[in-house]
Amino acid sequence: MSDRIKKILVANRGEIAIRVIRACHDAGIVSVGIYSDCDRSAYHVRMADEVYHVGPSPSRESYLNQRKIIEIAKASKSDAIHPGYGFLAENDAFSKLCEDNDMIFIGPKSKTIALLGDKLAARKTALKAGLSVIPGTDIDIKDAKTALPKANKIGFPVLVKAAAGGGGKGMRIVESEEALSESVESAIREAGAAFGDGRVYLEKYLLNPRHVEMQILVDSHGNAVYLGERECSVQRRHQKVIEESPSPVVSEKLRRKMGKAAVNLAREAGYIGAGTIEFLVDRELNFYFLEVNARLQVEHPVTELVTGVDLVREQIRIAEGAPLSFKQDDIAPRGHAVECRIYAEDPHHDFMPSTGIITEYREPSGPGIRVDSGVVAGSEIPVYYDPIIAKLISWGANRREAIERTKRALTEYRISGVHTTIGFGCSVMRSARFLTGDYDTNFIDAEFPDKVFECSESDQTQKVAIAAAVYDYLNRSKISMTFKRGPERSTGWIDFHRREAVKRLSKLG
Repeated sequence: MSDRIKKILVANRGEIAIRVIRACHDAGIVSVGIYSDCDRSAYHVRMADEVYHVGPSPSRESYLNQRKIIEIAKASKSDAIHPGYGFLAENDAFSKLCEDNDMIFIGPKSKTIALLGDKLAARKTALKAGLSVIPGTDIDIKDAKTALPKANKIGFPVLVKAAAGGGGKGMRIVESEEALSESVESAIREAGAAFGDGRVYLEKYLLNPRHVEMQILVDSHGNAVYLGERECSVQRRHQKVIEESPSPVVSEKLRRKMGKAAVNLAREAGYIGAGTIEFLVDRELNFYFLEVNARLQVEHPVTELVTGVDLVREQIRIAEGAPLSFKQDDIAPRGHAVECRIYAEDPHHDFMPSTGIITEYREPSGPGIRVDSGVVAGSEIPVYYDPIIAKLISWGANRREAIERTKRALTEYRISGVHTTIGFGCSVMRSARFLTGDYDTNFIDAEFPDKVFECSESDQTQKVAIAAAVYDYLNRSKISMTFKRGPERSTGWIDFHRREAVKRLSKLG
């Protein structure tokens, strides 16, 4: 075992930075935070033991500034860097930079990240490990001309995917030959802009599959375990918004098959650390390899609640060179957990980001409730970063209890100043399809075709305030209009605008 890590630089912000900082505090490790200009007073800055300014607000000049982060790590005499998720978490160049500067990167080795970060290379590795993959191309498509014969061989609909990225960027669903050319070219442009790599490839588009992922932990002593699956099929724009563990459709037999497949892939890739193997599952419960997330997942808390394993602490122990503190037979999932991501987004307007100052913030609590948040009252939701506010995670002895606790906790939230996805979460928790577990990746579009969701308590409070302001304004306007236009015309004008105000408020929910 190597020397114990005494100080960790957390190369991230928001709720994940706070999650890692808390793990450091629990382990008696000094935490070092970094912040950009707009994050100067952010909550994670207050939580860290030491803090350093990393650069201007745009992420490319701050949280993606690799050499500046290394400089701060050296200046602060940090032993290791934890990247959290997003930003540099799956950047093989940054992992290599840490290795070259004798800095421990809390994650896989750079060569492993490079291998699994390339979707085409990851597919080939999965095939070597004996996993089933979705039918598709095994070479990159550089232009539409080479794509057409391959798409016809696979059969429409097909999915165009970026070879070097994720998060829905560089991804297109193509229903026909006529749409292929433009879709491939636009995907190449988007992938090049997002990842600096315009390679794309084709996969058969599975109609309405489930998205199920398997959490793994692998140490440097050859020990590897899987910690059960997470169901991640509630998605908008190919990004997860609600997750649960265990999956409503995964049996113990299927769980073992998926877990062993995930571990086999990790061994084939020489993986060390915490990671997630993602699968698509069809109606017949056949599972196909999708990709590897070589990092901590946003939704990791649901696994922690059902297994009792602190994944961040295990990441640190693995980075120190320690063997896993448990074996596969020691993992005994208990109960059920549900996570709702709370975003500063407006669900009624296609989940558009909602920036601004949070004027009121009160979290739910009570039995079985955990909140991982990155804000307090007065925090700013800036335009530069992902608009996640917090993650609400509920645990119950069974799925029904976990859902009921989630519903109760969502109604306890009070967030003002920005729009949030709390009302959307309430709508999902009350959906008959979700309650029965009969849902897939098309759930949001199928269940809410008109994008009409419930309103949170905070939204309702804001609307009452708006209605009161409108009423006050109209009544004051009545006086001035009486003098300008006469009593009859002013009364009609007021009634018309009152009706319009009511219509607009109704559309908000």
